[in-house]
Amino acid sequence: MEESVPTKEEKRKVTEKKRIEIKQHVVEVVSDSGEGAQKCGQTFGTVCAKMGNSIWTVEIIPAEIQPPPRNIAGASGNRIRIGSFYISNGGDDADLVVAFNEQVLLGRVRSKDLKPGCIILLENKWRHHQDPEIVETYTKTYDQLVEEGYNIYEVPMEEECLKYVSDPSRGKNMFALGLLCNIYDRDPQMARDEIDFTFRKKGKEVVENNIKLLDAGYDWAESNLDFQFDIASAGITEAQIVTNGNVAVALGIMASGMEVCAMYPITPAT
Repeated sequence: MEESVPTKEEKRKVTEKKRIEIKQHVVEVVSDSGEGAQKCGQTFGTVCAKMGNSIWTVEIIPAEIQPPPRNIAGASGNRIRIGSFYISNGGDDADLVVAFNEQVLLGRVRSKDLKPGCIILLENKWRHHQDPEIVETYTKTYDQLVEEGYNIYEVPMEEECLKYVSDPSRGKNMFALGLLCNIYDRDPQMARDEIDFTFRKKGKEVVENNIKLLDAGYDWAESNLDFQFDIASAGITEAQIVTNGNVAVALGIMASGMEVCAMYPITPAT
């Protein structure tokens, strides 16, 4: 009987994980607006900070106010720079990207935000989409990026999320968080605690579903990815807060006793 040749995914499942010690990494999570990539990145950054890493996060804002889905200019998400030393900026180019479709990924490539050979975890549902034009666009982009030297791992995010929720667009971000927690050897219980804190007001069922998605992403990465990164603690001993520029300015204003009205003029009407 002729022995079958294992597929690329099957090979990854039987390959031992290679643990790679690094001092820092720049990670991006990008999606269409409303898919929760920013929440995924923020939660991942918080977990990393609580595990002793120095971090810097930068929100990725779409170029359009309400861009259509699968739009090159429509990337929404977060950049997280993690280090074992004091981090004071978001870094230059991304080392690893989680992308929910190939168009927002292509936007990041064209804006030259990715390192040569960057590791990409890409949602692969588009390869099997019912619209042949989407399939063609996905395949063409995938082949182009592989040819350019990017290291792409196709991930069945929607397929896996459908095992737990009926609307994957509302859970894919927690699956992606699980992927990142495994890749960077983050404490999954710490991530579960953050999910519980974030969604506690939405009820027990929402919290439990998001934790299931987190665990599913973690387990998928454990079974299918052949690498893992180890970033040591930054050795910080004093108490720290996870914040951003807006919050820091607001806290300073409150402490000074100033009266300020802040608004977000996102449209001409505003």
